[in-house]
Amino acid sequence: MGSPQFTPEPSSNGTVDFDVIIAGCGPTGAMLAAELRLHDVRVLLLEKETEPASYVRIVGLHMRSLELLAMRGLLDRVRAHGRQRPAGGFFAAINKPAPQGLDSAHPYLLGIPQPVIVDLLEDHAIQRGARVRRGCAVTGFQQDDEGVTVETADGEQLRARYLVGCDGGRSTVRKLLGVGFPGEPSRTDTLMGEMEVGAPQEEIAARTAELRAIHHRFWLRPFGAGVYSVVVPAAGVADRSVPPTLEDFRRQLRAVAGTDFGVHSPRWLSRFGDATRLAERYRVGRVLLAGDAAHIHPPVGGQGLNLGVQDAFNLGWKLAAQIRGRAPETLLDTYQAERHPVAEEVLDNTRAQMELLSPEPGPRAVRRLLTELMDFDEVNRHLIEKITAIGIRYDFGEGPDLLGRRMRDIDVKGGRLYDLLHRGRGLLLDRTERLTVGAWSDRVDHLADPTAALDVPGVLLRPDGHVAWIGDDQRELDSHLSRWFGRPAVRH
Repeated sequence: MGSPQFTPEPSSNGTVDFDVIIAGCGPTGAMLAAELRLHDVRVLLLEKETEPASYVRIVGLHMRSLELLAMRGLLDRVRAHGRQRPAGGFFAAINKPAPQGLDSAHPYLLGIPQPVIVDLLEDHAIQRGARVRRGCAVTGFQQDDEGVTVETADGEQLRARYLVGCDGGRSTVRKLLGVGFPGEPSRTDTLMGEMEVGAPQEEIAARTAELRAIHHRFWLRPFGAGVYSVVVPAAGVADRSVPPTLEDFRRQLRAVAGTDFGVHSPRWLSRFGDATRLAERYRVGRVLLAGDAAHIHPPVGGQGLNLGVQDAFNLGWKLAAQIRGRAPETLLDTYQAERHPVAEEVLDNTRAQMELLSPEPGPRAVRRLLTELMDFDEVNRHLIEKITAIGIRYDFGEGPDLLGRRMRDIDVKGGRLYDLLHRGRGLLLDRTERLTVGAWSDRVDHLADPTAALDVPGVLLRPDGHVAWIGDDQRELDSHLSRWFGRPAVRH
């Protein structure tokens, strides 16, 4: 069961006080709210849409996101609604199998309908005690030394200590904050949807195989019962805010394939471009950005939703510590220091992938060369670890290679490591049986286990599962406990 619901009391000026207001109740906002509620932070989610999106687009959860869900005890619940497939063929849709022995207990992609994952994460946040208000758009805010006053479209004013914009690529919060969003505008458009197809399956398979040799942004993939996922390059679009029609798909299919394959009865239709932008800053005072509000890029490799959820895991425990008065002075600054470079790398790899999808001779030649290079295990492994985010290493200073990396789910006394992280606390995994978390025990757990499947004496894990310290010296450990978890508690 989650934390109990709370009812904020009106403040003296008639507004309602919260610790954090989150603009946007997509996967990033919902996950951030749930992470904050683990630490009893009072959270309000404001979502401008009155209802969740009705179209059933399939999204993919990569290995690192699956690990994070496992850390909070959510994975089994989410996995029951998804479909697993091997972790290969992600980079520019180059069809190479995943290498053996990927460093994860969850070496697969989980395909899941987007409305389902959004609903699951929102329900998780609500069960934890977050409040959600739909049909409530943020239209303005003012921040001061004590907090942020948030204005909504209906004229209401709400007060919070912090505001986080998780309100998408056209983020109102980012624009009002005045944070630059440099990058490249969209130059290439692609239509994507799910619909029924009238042509025989053999004809579709043969024509698709023929065209895929040149048009890598084209495919028809069967879901069963005559329903196909359809992706086709689009002509220049004057107004990207106008949703595409079935006739747009038919016209582009005829232009590329010479036939529209008899498409009909669409489940959903969408259009995406290759706009690539990254916020200059993730934080200005008491206002922060996460998810698509901080970065946008083409969906190649399926990294967007994953990147946002991982932002939320990085930010949640840090913001909670700040609100609880336990954070070291610079802890909240590490959110941008760690996540901004990760987003830069994702933007670069999606730029590269889009080039490799081009039908032009130069990019096709580079694609053929990379296809050869991916036969080398090291190359294939490196690209998969990049796409799935299990290769991330935060800069925590000099130390062993494991320092700054996420800890995989290993066997420990009584079960699995990730089962010990459900509460969103730090963890000392101690093979020496001599170490202690001492006066930090109110926020860091301790497992003394000489049999743990670990080749170092001890590790200190942050709530997001990244290794903050390695060693066996208590004095060094105390220093790192202070660095990540603040001053020790005063004992009476």
